[in-house]
Amino acid sequence: MLKTGALGVALAAAVVLSIPTVGAQTRGEREEFTATAVVNNNLGAGIGRVIMRVTRWSTEAERDLLARTLLKSGPEKLLDVLQDQRSVGTIRTPDSLGYDLRYAHQEPGEDGGRRIVIATDRPISFWEAANRPRTVDYPFTVIQMQMDKNGEGTGTLSYATKIVTRGNTIELENFASSPVMLTEIRSKKID
Repeated sequence: MLKTGALGVALAAAVVLSIPTVGAQTRGEREEFTATAVVNNNLGAGIGRVIMRVTRWSTEAERDLLARTLLKSGPEKLLDVLQDQRSVGTIRTPDSLGYDLRYAHQEPGEDGGRRIVIATDRPISFWEAANRPRTVDYPFTVIQMQMDKNGEGTGTLSYATKIVTRGNTIELENFASSPVMLTEIRSKKID
């Protein structure tokens, strides 16, 4: 059975996607984030590393376009618009090829830290596309990170995710029932 709810990551996505933020920081330096991913859900269990490189931060215009699209036209159209966005970086594991990230937003957090939300479409395998199991209804990947002023933090990665709106609330429904926990996140500037 799927669990639906306003998870912390959904709350972060709602704030970033639907409410204009005053002084939000969407421009910044190129950055690499490494994290320990702790998986314990319906898709499997284990611990591994994940590497996210942000080569540019999404603009306010891109953020507003995504928010308007979701609220006015729904998640299917949001997926189309998100896929049309210019890459903001990549995500990969140490032994895999990366795939493009399509949205990256950061804003100041408490105590000199930052809140970061990254989103992209989920790669769909040839088998998935041909056989159309229920997983194709969960096309998004949403990452939420809380970073402190020292460039360290924690977060969540919702891999097979459906984005739904309920009035002015945005919820993430995870096929796997729970997000991947990101621990020991470290950031460093890249050239």
